[in-house]
Amino acid sequence: MRKAGENETMQHRIPVEELGPAGPGMAAAIEACVHCGFCLGTCPTYLVLGEEMDSPRGRIYLMKQVLEGELPLSGAVAEHLDRCLGCLACVTACPSGVRYGELLTPIRARREREAPRPALARWVRAALLATLPYPRRFRLAARLGAIARRLPVPRWVPLPLRAMLELVPESLPPARPLPAHIPAQGRRRARVALLTGCVQQVLRPEINHATARVLAANGVEVLVPPGQGCCGALALHAGAEEQARDQAARTLEAFASLDVDAIVVNAAGCGSAMKEYHHVFAGSPHEKRARALADRVRDVSEFLAELGPLPPGPLSRPARVAYHDACHLAHGQGVREAPRHLLGAIPNVDLVELDEPDLCCGSAGIYNIEQPEVARQLQERKVESILASGASIVATGNIGCLVQVAAGLRRRGAPVRVMHTMELLAEAYATGAARAAG
Repeated sequence: MRKAGENETMQHRIPVEELGPAGPGMAAAIEACVHCGFCLGTCPTYLVLGEEMDSPRGRIYLMKQVLEGELPLSGAVAEHLDRCLGCLACVTACPSGVRYGELLTPIRARREREAPRPALARWVRAALLATLPYPRRFRLAARLGAIARRLPVPRWVPLPLRAMLELVPESLPPARPLPAHIPAQGRRRARVALLTGCVQQVLRPEINHATARVLAANGVEVLVPPGQGCCGALALHAGAEEQARDQAARTLEAFASLDVDAIVVNAAGCGSAMKEYHHVFAGSPHEKRARALADRVRDVSEFLAELGPLPPGPLSRPARVAYHDACHLAHGQGVREAPRHLLGAIPNVDLVELDEPDLCCGSAGIYNIEQPEVARQLQERKVESILASGASIVATGNIGCLVQVAAGLRRRGAPVRVMHTMELLAEAYATGAARAAG
């Protein structure tokens, strides 16, 4: 049997027909890998742990053996797969076009079915997936967590629970639902529907309001469909297949029939998941509608870049801004230049690059709770990069990254603000409008 590291395509004996609709994509991803090692230098877990089986190349080999029936999907194999952040940096680096995500997502769902986790891990995961996607439940849990943070945490409290408490903010902003319709300012240039998300509504509702204001300032009419909920991203990337499909079906129902130019998303993980809906519903009656919806999904920075943004005004005071690439925006969706172009157009922003812009911050959905040791190392590495840049503000396009980076900076006592790209732009457009009116 060939070993990982040989520079040739991977031959396999995978019973593709037994794997259902995901089978061809899984087999194609394995066949495309030539073990060249270009992925190693970009893989966060390989950089931190230095183990071959904690690299994309090593994990592909493990998944091949699982699919061929050579290895059980449990024990050390499951641990190596669990340590993958799913950041998809390997996809960007791969010269052979290996579609790693099409292999990882279904194997994670299979892992959940075939290899039960220890009791505590099962409880933590179940609690997270039953809370985070539901704003009312999450708001209550976050308030309780904020109270618990003020108390001494006993040493016997498991590390995942400590990590969870550290991420909870000291206070929550009041709930601020968006109106169902936000008219365009001036001549209407486009009409879109906006996903409001779940976690973001609780932790940072201002991001949705800022997004709506920026779109309106650019002549975009915004619809906020009622009945929308979690898009299923958290469950999908965690391997909770049924929950992800149910949540995706609800999102499909809320958005698919709308007469809009685009479905705009301001959270990288959500946008990446929605662009994969045709995989979620592959082989089902919903597949065609899901593909049509996925084709209309745009990250808000991507949409504005395609539309042609109007010039913003300056910020209220000059700022040195570092931009952090959210993995599911840069690698999952290939959107890198659009947010940089938008931020760089603000007159008094000095936009600087981080020294490891493509390295994951360690958030990755619920990864920073389930794998706190690796997540902490990546978080600290990202914080060091931000501090070295001399930035007073770090901007990003994903709520998970925002929370993870903010927690790391808070622990260091660093006076660096962490903001969504749209929050900065909203301030700039407001300043510009005030100057024009004054």
